[in-house]
Parts: sequence; C-alpha cells; structure tokens
Amino acid sequence: MSEESLPEIPEYAERVLEVAELIPSGRVMTYGDVAEWLDEGGPRQVGRVMALYGGAVPWWRVVRADGVLLPGSELRALEHYRAEATPLRTTGAGEHRLDMRRARWDGGNDSARAHT
Repeated sequence: MSEESLPEIPEYAERVLEVAELIPSGRVMTYGDVAEWLDEGGPRQVGRVMALYGGAVPWWRVVRADGVLLPGSELRALEHYRAEATPLRTTGAGEHRLDMRRARWDGGNDSARAHT
C-alpha cells in the first residue's frame, strides 16, 4: 500500500485522538479540557476533530461542559456510559446528563474512581 492511499490526519487531530484514548473508562473530559491539556486550539477545534476523526476512539468520553449528551448520539453514548458506570444524573424532564462534578477527569492519577 502506497503512502498516497492512506488518508492524512492532521497532527493536531492525532494529538486530540491520543488524549481521548487516555481518558479512563467511566470518566470524561470536556472539549475545552482536551484543548487545555494540549495547550493548543479550543473547544470548537477539538469538537471538529472528534466529529471528523473520533469514530475509532472512545468519542463518548469527550463531551460538552454542561454534561448534555451528544445530540444525535444520545442513545449510543448512554449505552457506553452505563456499561462503564460513568456518573449520570437525570433532569426534571427525565433526560440523562453526565454528572460532570463526579465524571470529569483532570488527567491525573485516577486511582480514586471519582472526584469527591
């Protein structure tokens, strides 16, 4: 296979995807958290990378800061969150959201399952 036939993924996108793969099961980082971790780009750039290239990594672990599940992928994401025991909460309208206080990962040692 020649190099020309492989799709070129921008270096920034590769770095974003590497961070997504580091997030432990049951934890999440916001788009802004990922940009801050990389010290490059912003939430919109990270969101764009995840939309274009995120299908091969645990995309459900990179989320909106308000904890709202990814529009259009709520049910798929919810399956992952339940399987991984990601902290969730239910709104008054019966919608599921991530419990960001407990689910958010800061990139440090994660021997303690959730932040208290």
